[in-house]
Amino acid sequence: MNFIVVGCGRVGAELSYRLFKNGHQVVIIDSDQKAFNRLHPDFRGRVVEGEALSSDSLERAGIDKSDGVAVVTNSDTMNAVIGHTIRVHYPNVKQVIVRNYDPAMREMLEAFGLQIVSSTAWGAERVQELLIDPSFRAVFSAGNGEVEMYEMYISPKWDGLTISNLLDECSNTICAALTRAGRAELPTPNSKLKSGDILTVSATLEGVKALRAKLQEGKEA
Repeated sequence: MNFIVVGCGRVGAELSYRLFKNGHQVVIIDSDQKAFNRLHPDFRGRVVEGEALSSDSLERAGIDKSDGVAVVTNSDTMNAVIGHTIRVHYPNVKQVIVRNYDPAMREMLEAFGLQIVSSTAWGAERVQELLIDPSFRAVFSAGNGEVEMYEMYISPKWDGLTISNLLDECSNTICAALTRAGRAELPTPNSKLKSGDILTVSATLEGVKALRAKLQEGKEA
């Protein structure tokens, strides 16, 4: 897959290397040439020096062929503007993820329809997971990101099983809603799942990691 990372700070540099190590094509954009010194010496992706708000920079980075973009600069305002610009002008990009520092800015970011990650609780590993798997997304963050609310799509492997089956051994995870054919309900542990359902859960980072692993097993089965 092809990914663009905007911002070569600590998270941006680590995220770029993680994606590269996992076999993806990666381009990282930053306006400061010195920022690229943070990249791992084994990184073999491309770098683009320039402003991410510039169409020239985005096009040099291959935005037209990008599967996802992570905007992880140190400015909430810049992240919002860049993310919104990409969402509006490059609808081919499936995933646009922006980093959020100030909780007061979160409502604006959500209004732009952007996938948001908390700066305090989410590192490069979590951003990578969201870029690669759009079927699983964070929709709300409480506090400093210690607890997040997620939406996930149920795969055929879990068809006919119950929520209890899915959440078994996934501690620190609570199911908040089950949406089927556009209608949401408050489920019970015995509610049966159907392929294509959207499950909304509240979980800590440890809880969601266990749940993602279980869902991944379902995809591979």
